[in-house]
Amino acid sequence: MIKINNISHKYEEEFALENVNINIKKGEFVCLVGESGSGKSTLLSIVSTLLTPTSGDLYFDNKNYKEIKDIDIFRQKNIGFIFQFHYLINYLTVKENIQIAKEDSSDYEITKLLTMLNIENLKDKYPNEISGGQRQRVAIARALINNPKVIFADEPTGNLDSKNSSNVFEIFRNLSQNGVTIVVATHDLKLAHSADKIYEVKDGRVQ
Repeated sequence: MIKINNISHKYEEEFALENVNINIKKGEFVCLVGESGSGKSTLLSIVSTLLTPTSGDLYFDNKNYKEIKDIDIFRQKNIGFIFQFHYLINYLTVKENIQIAKEDSSDYEITKLLTMLNIENLKDKYPNEISGGQRQRVAIARALINNPKVIFADEPTGNLDSKNSSNVFEIFRNLSQNGVTIVVATHDLKLAHSADKIYEVKDGRVQ
């Protein structure tokens, strides 16, 4: 589904990534692991189309990223994003925060997602009224509302305790078993072992 061919990226004159090659299949749960500064977040940004590499090619379903004419529409139709900081809007309810990603989403669609994530009773709550683990689940629901083919997550458990972190990775595991491709950048090797495949990023190269 996703193919990375000889991707390299420079910040000024320094390589953040060098000659990276990765293949990710549909429905695969993949973790990119590495220490801070290893290049894993740069790699995730490139794979998720948020950053254009200095050289190399990125393919989605055999189509070169460079041939995609409207990248915003492509992202909206195909990609969901989850970050370390949930970026929920405090003056909007859980339901309203999810609707930002899909304005015409129905009450049924949102309730179905929240039920799957075991937070259906929070629909009318505000972000400051719920826990950190619950807020991250809302962020996952927001990423899923457009039925994306791929979820990209950058350190999604960075602000969570071990129990909530395990819960989030279990959600990713279940999503991948239902055909959603999951790509996560994390420093937590223990959590990463729940993935189908682990790529270690070290000094800009993939092990």
